[in-house]
Amino acid sequence: MSLQFSFIIPVYNRPDEVDELLSSFIDLEGNIPFEIVIVEDGSSIDCKHIIKKYDQGLEISYYAKPNSGPGDSRNYGMQKAKGNYFIILDSDCLLPSHYLETVHSYLSSRYVDCFGGPDAAHASFTSLQKAINFAMTSFITTGGIRGGKSSDDKFQPRSFNMGISKQAFFDSKGFGLIHPGEDPDLSIRLHNLGYQTVLIKEAFVFHKRRISWKKFYQQVHKFGLVRPILNKWHPKTKRLTYWFPTVFSVGLIISTMLFLLNFKLFLFLYLAYLVIAFILACIQTRSLSVAVQSILAIFIQFFGYGYGFLKSTIAIDLLNKDPKEHFPKLFFKNGK
Repeated sequence: MSLQFSFIIPVYNRPDEVDELLSSFIDLEGNIPFEIVIVEDGSSIDCKHIIKKYDQGLEISYYAKPNSGPGDSRNYGMQKAKGNYFIILDSDCLLPSHYLETVHSYLSSRYVDCFGGPDAAHASFTSLQKAINFAMTSFITTGGIRGGKSSDDKFQPRSFNMGISKQAFFDSKGFGLIHPGEDPDLSIRLHNLGYQTVLIKEAFVFHKRRISWKKFYQQVHKFGLVRPILNKWHPKTKRLTYWFPTVFSVGLIISTMLFLLNFKLFLFLYLAYLVIAFILACIQTRSLSVAVQSILAIFIQFFGYGYGFLKSTIAIDLLNKDPKEHFPKLFFKNGK
């Protein structure tokens, strides 16, 4: 099929990020036509003035709508788009120059209706951003589920860097109103409809993640809350590995208590794990400062996700609570 690409970018009060992202589009290699659809999701600080800087060199469509969350805004953008293949990006991403050529080459030779790509840290990122990137992407922390392992047909793309055909979008009806978690939910529903999802490892983006330690904790805590809900909606996707952050966190607390009682082995095992993580972070980032912060990021990630997962599991599986009523902040109510 002839591929016609539309980039879909929801944005909420982040004109500076849109400026940096659009700037990276200018440097894309190849002569592959594309359009950019920007959806202003109820922002009080819009990015109209930023778009005017680029509308001579890029084909950009701009829409403003009431706030209904990133998932619904992506759906809105895909409904308005002209292309037959949509590429969804977060506004805090930057594209490497080879990105579109890589995607086009892959889909031209091995077409699939949905793909995802990894995220990486740009050299210009702060130490905090690089540390969080390591914690979120390293095989030793997440098992490579965000793009660190080889391609397979069960990969669940993440919406910061995700492609979906127009046909798959209409058949699946796009993203739901849960957030976060709308991207794995969509991937699972696509699988159930018979669509294939794959990882295109070389189609990475630089994911800036402009967040503090506090916001990082809040983000991973929500990830933990969402997973038992997805497990309830899609029981066949349950995995024991989702328990790892909870087991890690509870085990560390117990190991510390045992250490005070002179049982040292278990805490030494945790120390060995952290030493390995530190060495890997040093090798990957080439920075002692980032490696030290990576250890803190791992603790925040595991405790935040683990606590959220345990709390949600008790509420959803043991107490049989309704997810939307018990965790209303995880759902947008005014989507179309």
